[in-house]
Amino acid sequence: MLATQIRQKDGIFYFGSYRAQELLDRVRFISRFYGEGEEIAPAHIAKSDEIAQFIAKIERTDSAFQRTISRAKVRQLQNFYETAVSQPPIPGTVLLFTSEKLRFQTAGGMEGVGHLSEPQQKFLIIDGQHRLAALRFYLRSHPEDAATINVPCVIFDGRSEDFATEMFVTINSTPTRINKSHLIDLYERVSFAEPHRKFASRVAASLYSEGDSPLRYRINRLGGRSAKDKWILQAELFNELHRWVNRDWRKIQLAGGSRSEVPRYYAIVRDFLKAAERVWGEAWGHASYMVARPVTLKAMLRVCADLAREDAEPADGRVKRWEERLSPWGEQLRAFRVEGFYERFPAKGEIERVSRIHRELARAAGIETRPAK
Repeated sequence: MLATQIRQKDGIFYFGSYRAQELLDRVRFISRFYGEGEEIAPAHIAKSDEIAQFIAKIERTDSAFQRTISRAKVRQLQNFYETAVSQPPIPGTVLLFTSEKLRFQTAGGMEGVGHLSEPQQKFLIIDGQHRLAALRFYLRSHPEDAATINVPCVIFDGRSEDFATEMFVTINSTPTRINKSHLIDLYERVSFAEPHRKFASRVAASLYSEGDSPLRYRINRLGGRSAKDKWILQAELFNELHRWVNRDWRKIQLAGGSRSEVPRYYAIVRDFLKAAERVWGEAWGHASYMVARPVTLKAMLRVCADLAREDAEPADGRVKRWEERLSPWGEQLRAFRVEGFYERFPAKGEIERVSRIHRELARAAGIETRPAK
């Protein structure tokens, strides 16, 4: 194969690319991967192959490689391959290793560029097993794309067991994760993002920026909790909005999609929060109360979805109408004081507590709850 030789300090490795099917034929999987009713069984690892044995041992004890998570990750990547058109499906390199020493011959006097020989044995994948597993499942259903996908590869050869295992551990123990709030900000610019996620992100953005929003500048978009003037993480807000939007997505599509429905859903949430603000009175945003804390705000958004289902229209007079509907909450102020709040709403965790507060607030206002799908 044509490759570029790269030198870094005392290390030498190679950069090149393979056609998708050719690469899949030249690598071996040491973890089991699942697709839709199909699986890629792990290759048998010889006891003499100490490198593969070591990596397989790590994968069996690393939660990131458990079967259910692997299945979800492969399915997610496969879906990305199917939806990515202008975006390259595999923009990042996969890292391959062979203990064999490969021959490199420069081509035409070009320094660092030449022909790299192929190993006798299949490559071991140091990084990229999930991407290549998803690629294999994808090509089974889209064989015509095999000739149009080239996979960039970095190849390490002739190294010791220590080198391969150290690189594997380093890569898989120090992942760089995108802050979820930042990811939500980017949904609008990502062509393959699911439309209902884009929809929820637009509503969340409006709640942060619109001048008539009760949550204007109260949403923490940076992912930390250090800013005391912020009430809820954008990721938490997005999750509640997406829960609602995903449930109503068919109805949203029939009503005209994002163009007309994003402003309408924003207006519904805005009016609900305005009504809630009037009902809660001085407790709204007060440090001595849990009203403007994430656990209560998330529960109120669920009540909003329930109320909107039965009384969203007409929009005229909605704030006043909903203020009257939510007025019994004013009698609940004592229960939402910070002192003793968690004892008054006991739960095993945040998820259960949000559900409990949702039921209590809906019951007090005489609103029928709708269980999540």
